[in-house]
Amino acid sequence: MIQERTQQERERRGGPRMRQVVGLGLGLLALVIVISAVVGALAISRLNDSRHTVLDRLEPAANAALRLENALIDQETGVRGWIIGGDPSLREPYTQGRTEENRAYTDLERLLPKSAEGDRLRADLAEVGARAQAWRTGYAEPALADRAATIGALPPDQGKRLFDAVRAATAAQQADLGDERARAREELSRDATTLTATLIAVAALFTGLVLLVALVFRRMVTRPLEHLGEQVRKVTEGHYNQVLTGRGPAEITALAYDVNSMRDRIVEELHSTEAARALIDEQAEDLRRSNAELEQFAYVASHDLQEPLRKVASFCQLLEKRYKGQLDERADQYIAFAVDGAKRMQTLINDLLAFSRVGRLDTERGDVDLRECLDHALHALAAAREESGASITADPLPTVPGDGLLLGQLVQNLVGNAIKFHAEEVPRVHLGARWDGAQWEFSCVDNGIGIEPQYADRIFVIFQRLHPKDAYAGTGIGLAMCKKIVEYHGGRIWLDAEGTGGTTIRWTLPGPPPAALPEPRESEPEPERPEPTTREPQSQGPADEAVRGSNA
Repeated sequence: MIQERTQQERERRGGPRMRQVVGLGLGLLALVIVISAVVGALAISRLNDSRHTVLDRLEPAANAALRLENALIDQETGVRGWIIGGDPSLREPYTQGRTEENRAYTDLERLLPKSAEGDRLRADLAEVGARAQAWRTGYAEPALADRAATIGALPPDQGKRLFDAVRAATAAQQADLGDERARAREELSRDATTLTATLIAVAALFTGLVLLVALVFRRMVTRPLEHLGEQVRKVTEGHYNQVLTGRGPAEITALAYDVNSMRDRIVEELHSTEAARALIDEQAEDLRRSNAELEQFAYVASHDLQEPLRKVASFCQLLEKRYKGQLDERADQYIAFAVDGAKRMQTLINDLLAFSRVGRLDTERGDVDLRECLDHALHALAAAREESGASITADPLPTVPGDGLLLGQLVQNLVGNAIKFHAEEVPRVHLGARWDGAQWEFSCVDNGIGIEPQYADRIFVIFQRLHPKDAYAGTGIGLAMCKKIVEYHGGRIWLDAEGTGGTTIRWTLPGPPPAALPEPRESEPEPERPEPTTREPQSQGPADEAVRGSNA
């Protein structure tokens, strides 16, 4: 409800609504179209009537009147020829003229218009008929019936006088028909001119209305939008204090209000971002100080703590060597505990220092041949290999950019873990490499004791062990170190839980696409996995558990 009232208030602040303006323009256009259609239809109908009168009535009527006149002349010629020559064949024009006269009468009765002018023309037609009938009755028919008697009884000019009256009637008919045709043609011309003028007026009116609507639309819609766009561009250029104002239809005013509200929100967010940035800068400064303190601590741990530990270990070893067997059994056990604790403390400090230095020291990066890294790792693990009889194979390994020492430690830790956590069988380890189209994916596959899938994330956490420390040596930092090295080089590492038997660790590293790689260094096949021999981890406290394996 609040939003609806706010929207209504924003719309009331502006002018008329855009849909009202558009509706008014469309209504005017529709009205003009309807009026134009009606006027045009009336003009076209009037033109059609005039053309019908001229072409379909008066012109054929004129032709019929001419045929009527010719038919009467033919009759007079036949009668005159009969009287002069007395040959019965000379009466044929009279007979044909009578037939043509009747046909012409019928056509004229049908063609003459039913109007005042048509009544006058029908009166002319009746006059022609009456005059013709008078001529036939008073002269033609008696002559045709009794030629000799007609010649002796009738005056010589009787036929000419009666037929001159017929000629006068037909002439009057032709004159009146000509006048009517001229008047109809003139009316047809006026109707055509009227239709042309109507179409021009409609086109002009429609064009003017379209221009008017366009001007109104520009004034009420386009210009307000351009005005709003100019203000928005000022805001985008960094003038965040620019207040946006809208004018024109209510929708544009409401849009300006909404955009202005968005600007206010952006300004608030900008201020919040600046405050957060200042806080981040302060935290970054604190982090730099903390890193400096950690560097100082690492220096102290690597120098100052090592010396006391060496002394403790050395003197404990001297005690063990000199007084072993001279004290009671419990004293010998205590001395052995002290020696072991000092050695473990030294190992733990060294591993922690190595773990903390990954990614913090400015080491030289270059192209690292992973085959050489594997050779160095095998040399460092020679004793473990000889003791376990482990078989190590590898695919052709590429050259990748990175830190050679760290990548060598990565390979050594993974191979060392695979050898350390072996089952009853002879350890078999295989390093695989393949190009997935964007980066290199590596794998370390062994036939060892395996890892349960639920521990897939836990094994890469520092100090997290799945076995008691007396079962497998190590500090629990090995795989955590591997994870940190891989991520430092832009890759990721994970446990492949889909394998059956043994353990498969996979990791990725960025590098160039493969070229022609050398053949595998050894001809031994990839190790066959036995049936899963995974052992359930022994329940240990968090402080006593560590990753499955690491390098001591």
